[in-house]
Amino acid sequence: MKTKKIIYHSLAALTLTFGTLSCTGDLDQMPHVETTSATVYTTAEGIEAVMGKIYNSMTTNGQGKGGDNADLASNMGYDYMRCWFNLQECGTDEVASTWLSGDKSSDITFLTWDANDPWVADMYYRIYYNITLCNEFLRNCTEDKDALSPEIPHYRAEARFMRALFYTHALDLFRNIPFVTENDPVGSFIPPRNEPKQTFEFIESELKDIVDDLYPAASCPYARASQGAAYTLLAQLYLNAEVYIGEPKYAECIEACENAIAQGYSLESDYQKLFNADNHLRSNEIIFALAVDPVYTVSWGASTYVVCGEIPNAGSTMQPEDYGVTSGWGMFRARGELPKMFEGAEQEDGRYLFHTDGQTQYIEDITAEDQTQGYCVKKWSNLTDAGEVASNTAEGGVATDWPLMRLADVYLMYAEAVVRSNDQANGYTAKDYVNALRQRAYGNTQGDITFDQMWEADFFLKERARELYWEGYRRTDLIRFGKFTTADYLWQWKGGVKDGQKVDAKYNIYPIPATELTANPNLSNPLY
Repeated sequence: MKTKKIIYHSLAALTLTFGTLSCTGDLDQMPHVETTSATVYTTAEGIEAVMGKIYNSMTTNGQGKGGDNADLASNMGYDYMRCWFNLQECGTDEVASTWLSGDKSSDITFLTWDANDPWVADMYYRIYYNITLCNEFLRNCTEDKDALSPEIPHYRAEARFMRALFYTHALDLFRNIPFVTENDPVGSFIPPRNEPKQTFEFIESELKDIVDDLYPAASCPYARASQGAAYTLLAQLYLNAEVYIGEPKYAECIEACENAIAQGYSLESDYQKLFNADNHLRSNEIIFALAVDPVYTVSWGASTYVVCGEIPNAGSTMQPEDYGVTSGWGMFRARGELPKMFEGAEQEDGRYLFHTDGQTQYIEDITAEDQTQGYCVKKWSNLTDAGEVASNTAEGGVATDWPLMRLADVYLMYAEAVVRSNDQANGYTAKDYVNALRQRAYGNTQGDITFDQMWEADFFLKERARELYWEGYRRTDLIRFGKFTTADYLWQWKGGVKDGQKVDAKYNIYPIPATELTANPNLSNPLY
């Protein structure tokens, strides 16, 4: 169990009055009104409960255990992070999602989706449900409530941070998106369609405005958004600005990274402990974690999805108990290109966490039930530092938190922005940050790079894969490097063929779901 205070509230007995984001029935799915906002926001406990729901809305998909009393009834109804992992990883060179029919992931895997894809729709409605939670909180948790508790101003800033995070994900995935805040009317309001630059500027402004009202990293309660998280999200926004709005913002990215680093984070000495059931103890490196708990936030998505999904359930020598799992789900393996990035350093680089015994590196038939095709990833686990099983995964899922932001990413963003802007003055600092990661991975300086190596084409695309694989970054990274849809980089089963092929550039963004187009005449999918 966690040793730091976490806001756990399922809202099982708490129901709020939400306005819909559009006229569509898919978003008209607020809880039944039993306890209204008029009473919820009269106590510090009620306000904390809603704040807890906002945080937990990324890892759970309902008010009860495992998604019971679901927040949304549309499509498959999966939780936020299960959707995010699939949309960010399963079409890339990092993940082979091989339970194609059962998980309905064929179109995501082969980059052939359309506006009716259930994963695309689930992600879209999850994002906007969560934005609705934030807007409702901000509409009601006004400054006149500050007398209830000294935490209230922090909560308000944190709700704005979470909304900025959700809008960042919406911008990244969909680009031209509907936009609504707490200042818009409640009810049958039809949101306008924002151009990417409008959304970008809103996120940027929000994060800059709230940072002083967030806790500094050193005093921030675990699994809540800190100043470090705000600076990290700003850095992520700036690093991808050229993709989002056609304007480079690399100097701004460097500054945001510097501000995040100045919060006093440090690298965890053991890379794999960042992804085990005691990873709540790694707040020295993990800047913002999503709390996952086998009692309070039981979910079959989030980190349970990855930990159980990485372990085969047939034909493999990989044993579930070695990773704290009751049984494997047999859903994911690595595409052959991912372990290839470690070629020549398989024994030296501690990030090379693949089960290879009895497995082939490449997948000859991704539709086959043969789970020996493709290396198994063993990066994530449900074991404690002492090697003990943290939970019964069949009953409560895993106890492993999701490290949504960590210092390693900040180091790599800083260095990439330095190279992209040809900032020679900060080049050696950037090199030192990269080598700090590699020294942790190698246990010595054997893997250090030179200043010139950092400027080699695609160095950061590969290094980010080695450091951050299966954490939800890859699609965004490939797009930033111009590799996701083009013929410049092919991986097995890209585009649905074994040797990989170029796909239409429209797949750099996901379409607004067809149901939402029907409901909101302001929206369109010109590429689809």
